[in-house]
Amino acid sequence: MSHKTGYLYDERYLLHNPGGLHPERPQRLEAIHRRLQENGLLGQLISLKPYEAPLAWIEKLHDPEYIHWFQEACQKGFRIFMSPDCGISKESYEVARLAVGGVFAAIDAVMQGQVKNAFCAVRPPGHHAERRRAMGFCFFDNVALGALYLLEQYGLDRVAIVDWDVHHGNGTQHLFEEDPRVFYLSLHEDPMSCYPGTGYAKERGRGPGTGYTLNLPLPPGSGDDVYLTALEKEGLPRLRHFQPQFLLISAGFDAHQDDPLAHQELSREGYRAMGRLLVNLAQECADGKIISVLEGGYNLQVLADCVEDHLRLLLAAH
Repeated sequence: MSHKTGYLYDERYLLHNPGGLHPERPQRLEAIHRRLQENGLLGQLISLKPYEAPLAWIEKLHDPEYIHWFQEACQKGFRIFMSPDCGISKESYEVARLAVGGVFAAIDAVMQGQVKNAFCAVRPPGHHAERRRAMGFCFFDNVALGALYLLEQYGLDRVAIVDWDVHHGNGTQHLFEEDPRVFYLSLHEDPMSCYPGTGYAKERGRGPGTGYTLNLPLPPGSGDDVYLTALEKEGLPRLRHFQPQFLLISAGFDAHQDDPLAHQELSREGYRAMGRLLVNLAQECADGKIISVLEGGYNLQVLADCVEDHLRLLLAAH
């Protein structure tokens, strides 16, 4: 096993253009990539390249008719798809497939021993995408598809997804709520005050998946102590009990106190502390196998800071 950290990025991710004033803009990835160039971190990382995810894989979680509608809307030059906040351009369908394929490529690199862990700087984000519905800037659920890829391509039995984006990952939850092979843990702002209005503590999964969803909704204004207490006292014990063989993080950095889209008070150090706990958990349960996939984060300075810190944690995990 190589003791290295992968960084997955591709300039084609910049081609998805949701509109001039849209918060999920190409400049988010440019800010991350520029920071890694400036501070020399790029030279310490293994550069990973995405491939376009095969449709057959995307169709395992997303309705084929929905996929076709999305492709057609982009080809016809529509500017919005299904929801006013889901702006698109001609390239968006291909870029969304490339985002899924980016997660797949990072998984391949970890499972085949090329890297120990990885960060995926992909867009568009994914955790709000439902089986047949685009929502909240998301079209295909990158992390959910990654979990399925681990289960079906690599034969794993237990995959955990930890989602610390400030918004609840309704898509990820719904796609796996009946599947006991995937444990979904989400720390998010209380759904009474924050998009998308899902993620109540009582939502625990369904059928055979009951008990494999853990929602930890946190009141507006929650800071480091509240997040870390929730993760340490409630999240980590349940994750340890589940004993994941691989950990995926839906890494949204929009619960930061300076992010414009929510009402939480996490600091840069708070994100570092959460990241450290999860890296340690992955080393304890999953031989260090951890991949973080970018979700939200709309203050460019904060985003660059937090991704830099997170990559330093991944590098130090060796």
